[in-house]
Amino acid sequence: MKILRMKEKLWHKELKKGGEKMSSPEENNKLEKSIQTDFQKAMSYGDYLQLDKILSSQQRLSGHHDEMLFIIIHQTSELWMKLIIHELTEAIQYIRQNDLEPSFKILSRVSRIQQQLIQSWSVLSTLTPSEYLEFRDKLGQSSGFQSYQNRLIEFALGNKNAHTLAVYKHQKDLYEKMVEDLNKPSIYDAAIQALVSRGIPVDDEVLHRDLDKTYEPNESVEEAWLTVYRNVDQYWDLYELAEKLVDIGNQQQLWRFNHMSTVERIIGHKQGTGGSSGVTYLKRVLDQHFFPELWSLRTKL
Repeated sequence: MKILRMKEKLWHKELKKGGEKMSSPEENNKLEKSIQTDFQKAMSYGDYLQLDKILSSQQRLSGHHDEMLFIIIHQTSELWMKLIIHELTEAIQYIRQNDLEPSFKILSRVSRIQQQLIQSWSVLSTLTPSEYLEFRDKLGQSSGFQSYQNRLIEFALGNKNAHTLAVYKHQKDLYEKMVEDLNKPSIYDAAIQALVSRGIPVDDEVLHRDLDKTYEPNESVEEAWLTVYRNVDQYWDLYELAEKLVDIGNQQQLWRFNHMSTVERIIGHKQGTGGSSGVTYLKRVLDQHFFPELWSLRTKL
């Protein structure tokens, strides 16, 4: 109350000094007349976003305070991943149509989303080993390794592994979706086709490769990208596309690294809840690079 009275005195003092009409604290707290307040028959903010579903989906299986952090970090990460998949799908479509410019903004957005995902690991790292052990057993066999959306992102970027699909066989519709995406061209496949459409030669074995396999480096592809980087004015759009791909590939590697380091900080080298070797597996994944020729060409420029 004392603070409120002091604020009112200051307001009156300023009013006298300025000589101008000023709103009182009470008037400032009033809603504008045009603001909608009746939502009996209108859609509200919460209705549109279905917040009742989203905010009621954090069900702790233990009584530990920090399990809420663990759940929300992973749920929000999955939402961001959903948006990445949405954006990459559109970008691939534009590139396959040889309409590169619209894909640039999309890929810039993907990079910004990846930064959000990278930052989330720093929040999760505030969870200490002893705190995590209080509820880790409640996870059962569930593990981030089973994140099908993260797998779809890897597929879209060209890192494909049919063996990983085994963990989804118990969900028929999802399994079929995963197989379908495994056999689709990645964004790098689409980019290589864009090179060819501009008259830059690439070996047939690359253009007709098995799409369900992880992309392997090829000398003709490196030469094709070198042509672009040595003739930037002539191939500006292809050059811009290449740099966008380098950016999202780099961000994905940073996400992997932060994932690995956060896991090591919290559980050390314990086995993962899903049965993986944990940190050892995550370190091995770091060796799987995206868009290899876009990195190797830099040495030859």
